[in-house]
Amino acid sequence: MSRTSLIRRRGRGPLTALLVAVALLLGVGAVPAAAEPNEGGTKKLREALESAAKGHIEAKAKLDNSKRRQQLLTTELKTVESRLAGLTAQVGEVAAQSYRLGRMTAPALLIQSVSPEAFLQRAGELDVMAQRDSRRLREMVATREEANRAKIAIDAEVREQQKQLAALAKKKREAETALAAVSSGSGSGFGGGSASAKPAPRNPDGSWPSESCSVDDPTTSGCITPRTLHALKQAKAAGYKRYVSCYRSGGSGEHPKGRACDFSAATSGFKDETATGGDKAYGDSLANYLKNNASRLGVLYVIWYRQIWMPNTGWRAYSGSGSPAADHTNHVHLSMY
Repeated sequence: MSRTSLIRRRGRGPLTALLVAVALLLGVGAVPAAAEPNEGGTKKLREALESAAKGHIEAKAKLDNSKRRQQLLTTELKTVESRLAGLTAQVGEVAAQSYRLGRMTAPALLIQSVSPEAFLQRAGELDVMAQRDSRRLREMVATREEANRAKIAIDAEVREQQKQLAALAKKKREAETALAAVSSGSGSGFGGGSASAKPAPRNPDGSWPSESCSVDDPTTSGCITPRTLHALKQAKAAGYKRYVSCYRSGGSGEHPKGRACDFSAATSGFKDETATGGDKAYGDSLANYLKNNASRLGVLYVIWYRQIWMPNTGWRAYSGSGSPAADHTNHVHLSMY
């Protein structure tokens, strides 16, 4: 072998290593170790879980909004009642004075006046007093009506809250019914994931805006909703940067709608094996992070390591068909509102 060839071969080693390192840093080599997980589950189950979780979230938003309105109305009522008490006292004082002194008539005013000028001055003063007293009386009546309207509005909010509490109870029963086929009871949950996510945008009344699969999915060539993208970015900002796949064109559930993501527990992608050690700890922390920030992000439910979390049931046991993908022991599943 010539000296020139030897130098070229030796030079390729460091160059190749450098290119591989750059590719890894840029994520070029971050391909999944296995295909996207076949999560199992029936269409009926997914639809039931979605309906129960969405119904809970919507009823909870209406309940919270009603409580806020009731609090504002209660504060307003206290202010109105305080003003009404003052006006009532003033009107009562006027009435008592009129009773003691009697009503001033024109003949009496003439008799008590020593001159035409005094008569006119006295008449003007009495007219001003009459207008003032009449204004106080009208204001008192209007304030009393305002207080009554506030009380009626508060009663309406109480009825609305009772309605939404009934809706929450109904959706919880629906969730428990849906989970009966895949759950054997309560789950213990997971630790970690204490970071707080930046809240996703809500409507003025506290509800979630309706969104479509309208933004590019950075994990696939498909699309996701803006809220799902926000959750994905927040998870990465919190340190959960391993392989993720969101949009899938086939099947049922939230993936084809751009409202679900699968977070691999392994660093290199989905592996057809149950996560252990550091991979298990990563999944535990991520699942708990998503649960803790559910109301900030708009989470429907989370599935990880044979457990499912829903806002109306908490952590429950979850069993798939026995494979790591179906039992969700190799990835964390996130479904969004």
